[in-house]
Amino acid sequence: MTYHSFGSIVLAVGAATAAVAVASPAAAQDTTLAATTQEPVRRGIQAGDVLVRVRAILVAPNERSGGILPAFPGERVRITDSVMPELDVTYMATDHVGFELIAATTKHHAEGRTGTTGSIGKLASTWVLPPTLTAQYHFSPRGVVRPYVGAGVNYTIFWNEQASTGLEKAVGSTSVRMKDSVGWAAQVGVDIDITPKVFVNLDVKYIDIDTSARLRTTAIGTQSVRVSLDPLVFGIGLGLRL
Repeated sequence: MTYHSFGSIVLAVGAATAAVAVASPAAAQDTTLAATTQEPVRRGIQAGDVLVRVRAILVAPNERSGGILPAFPGERVRITDSVMPELDVTYMATDHVGFELIAATTKHHAEGRTGTTGSIGKLASTWVLPPTLTAQYHFSPRGVVRPYVGAGVNYTIFWNEQASTGLEKAVGSTSVRMKDSVGWAAQVGVDIDITPKVFVNLDVKYIDIDTSARLRTTAIGTQSVRVSLDPLVFGIGLGLRL
């Protein structure tokens, strides 16, 4: 190898080394930039989010009953509890304010408490559908634990009302009708994240429900009774942020 050839090789290697040295910081900078510009995982909620929850609920009426008129003015009725699934959807209008609509239907029985109707026991049954719209305030929208309170209105529909076998044995064929109700509602609850999009929900509602039941019987004519159900609704379930 001549001195000229050896010099050419040294110059070529030097140039290549310099090129690598210049390129390496640029490549490292590009990698760092890509890492820093990757979108972080978002937790919590914000304006525009839609939250879907599926809960198991216990509907526990705090009933107050008038007398069964005109035949049994001194006798009252009670309303049984019910457990059912429930679906609700919340739209977040702002980071803190959302609007929730719930949909669930539960079956309840009206029972006599004392006297003649108490000896019969179950008097009638009905399904209750109380669509409820509440405005909620979420205290910590970016938190893993997000408590909220809410207030709103409900329209309660009573459907598939039926007299019990025991009542019809006592007074003959009976038809039952219950008046729909409009009332207010209040709630308190909390969402607890278990993944960035999935959370556990605990919720308690109070729903104002007042109705009157009319029973048209064969043996004792038409009877009526006013009942305030006013249930507490206890819910636990899972939610998904869409």
